[in-house]
Amino acid sequence: MNGWLSSLADGNVSMMESPMHADGAPSLLLGAAVNGALIVFAVYSVAVILIAIAADRFGRKNSFLGEFFLGSRSLGVWAFALTYAATSASGGSFLGFPSLVYTHGWSVGLWIGGYMIVPLVSMGLLAKRMNQIARKTGAITVPDVLRDRFGSSSFGTVCTLLIVLFLSINLIGQFKAGATIIETLLAEQPIYEMMRAWVARVIGDGLGLAIAAREPGYVLSLIAFAGVVVIYTAYGGFRAVVWTDVLQGLIMVAGVALLLPMTLWAVGGFGAAHRQLARMTPPENTHLVIARIDPGTSDSSSSETPRGEVEVPKASWVILGSTEDGDKRVFRTKVRAVVAVDESEATWTVDSPNAAPRLIPVIEITTPFEIEKITQHDLHGDLQARPATEADYLAAELEVPETGYAYGANQPGVYTRLPGPHATKATGFLPMGLALSFFLMWNFSGSGQPSNMVRLLAFKDSRTLQRAIFTMAVYYGLIYFPLVMIFVMARVLLPGWEVESDRIMPEVASHVTALAGVPWLAGLLLAAPFAAVMSTMDSFLLVNASAITRDLYHRNINPRASEQRLKTISIGSTIVIGVVAMVLALNPPKYLQDLVVYTTSGMSTCFLAPVFLALYWRRFNLAGAFGSLIGGFLAYNVLFLIGSAARNFERLEPYEPGGYHPFLVGTVVSFAAGWLVTVLTPPPTNETTQRFFGEATEAEPTV
Repeated sequence: MNGWLSSLADGNVSMMESPMHADGAPSLLLGAAVNGALIVFAVYSVAVILIAIAADRFGRKNSFLGEFFLGSRSLGVWAFALTYAATSASGGSFLGFPSLVYTHGWSVGLWIGGYMIVPLVSMGLLAKRMNQIARKTGAITVPDVLRDRFGSSSFGTVCTLLIVLFLSINLIGQFKAGATIIETLLAEQPIYEMMRAWVARVIGDGLGLAIAAREPGYVLSLIAFAGVVVIYTAYGGFRAVVWTDVLQGLIMVAGVALLLPMTLWAVGGFGAAHRQLARMTPPENTHLVIARIDPGTSDSSSSETPRGEVEVPKASWVILGSTEDGDKRVFRTKVRAVVAVDESEATWTVDSPNAAPRLIPVIEITTPFEIEKITQHDLHGDLQARPATEADYLAAELEVPETGYAYGANQPGVYTRLPGPHATKATGFLPMGLALSFFLMWNFSGSGQPSNMVRLLAFKDSRTLQRAIFTMAVYYGLIYFPLVMIFVMARVLLPGWEVESDRIMPEVASHVTALAGVPWLAGLLLAAPFAAVMSTMDSFLLVNASAITRDLYHRNINPRASEQRLKTISIGSTIVIGVVAMVLALNPPKYLQDLVVYTTSGMSTCFLAPVFLALYWRRFNLAGAFGSLIGGFLAYNVLFLIGSAARNFERLEPYEPGGYHPFLVGTVVSFAAGWLVTVLTPPPTNETTQRFFGEATEAEPTV
């Protein structure tokens, strides 16, 4: 296979006007069909804005702080259950989680299994006690509760800063998820393509923003998505977030309920899909060299004709050799590459020092039946490709890389069994110790997240709590089990999406609806992940705004601030945080789920122990709270630092001592540090313990 290979047996093929999948079905919604999907999607977006307006008007008669940040503590069963569930079901649930299922197979079902009892643990552990304390003290935020419990503004401030840090980082991933969905939905729409070209020309070339030149569609979609979410969150506050969460929660269930049977139909049934999955092997990660064909050998070119720029889009298929000769090889590009004016070879924008601009990273399909199935060819007619050789790597001063998966390479059936394939881990995706870690992490990390805790301050009474726990358990079962089935089957339906696996959800939605002849329905299916992202983003924006307005400004700087001043600061901080997170999302991490796991489990590692001990242990004091908070934070982040450093910070991946996730290690450290520091220091005052652990008076509301 050395030297240049013919792209196809009958010569070079011009790039298709529209990308097609292996079986000939459109990969994205095309033509007039898209208009139906856009209408459905637009109606949903308008409904969200109208709900925000109605929520703002409904809550005007109530106190601003209690209304804007807690909805006046009046949530009923459906509102409480669905806002809690929708906040938890983020972009990670509908983009990052499907990406993991697609990449690692059935093992991800065990990875997410603990989510089925999340409501019982996360709400049952803290909810009633947290709500009682908040009503006693008038607390509006989680730092409010902790500040009053320990009588320390400094501890409340530290808690506030950690919340803002973790949630702001998580917002980056949510912005990426929302932009990815919009980019998929709008692809090839005339207005979108015109705006995309404008972004590339003005923001990319004119302002020198590399990402806008490299991925103008993503930048355009990111700006549009950020604008919608920031506006309705800033305008409507907590009640708007809750009401939209109810709508979004119902849409998520409806989307999954529709997508499962359509995917089953598209693959010919679950049994047929599983039999094909059992024959599949993971792709190899390698490189191509892509260059122009010699003008003298091309009928469409002349040596006297100036050569223009030619683009090789990300996720382009490249077929080398031919089926007749038995040496057909199938590749898919991981990046966008460009052959510049009067240049011979394609280059790409290199973000890593361990890469070379003329070595184009690709995956190579390794399963024989998939190789035969794929006939699409996206390489431009003036270009040809060849696999990178040892000489190419030496010329780039790079070592010849290992191309196969560290676990699962050339192993048929690796997607159907534990621990699942993994590109870099020799132990596979989910060894048993890590499976136990995640089972515990999903349950207890939900309890420790301030974005979830704030919901515990807002439900109406104990009966609401009991019914909400049952409602949420059913809801999670309706979401996560079907998602595992859908995206295991997606491996068979849409091969090669390892190049950008976070896009597999919108790709499957557009693909199966096009096959079924109802492409307009993709608007509703794509509204499900979009709703998941929006429901999480609005909650995170609101928690950050409350942290800044209530915990930093109102409690520390200006306790006498007017409601109008507080409202201005709340809206302003929501907008500023949204804009900053959007800017940071211009260069997001490759794997969305990595960021989701880091931030959600990181918050829980910091807050679960101090909040639990503060609510239930009379002896727990301020020094112990500081020890617990800081101990968990340091243990967790040191393990992530060690693991990421071992991979040259190319991926956010932790060191897992004994195969256990840093959440478990950090939480144990947090509880141990809190207990040790507490017993070594003086107890809290009688006044504090009486206030938080004494009997409620008749005037105090009970839950």
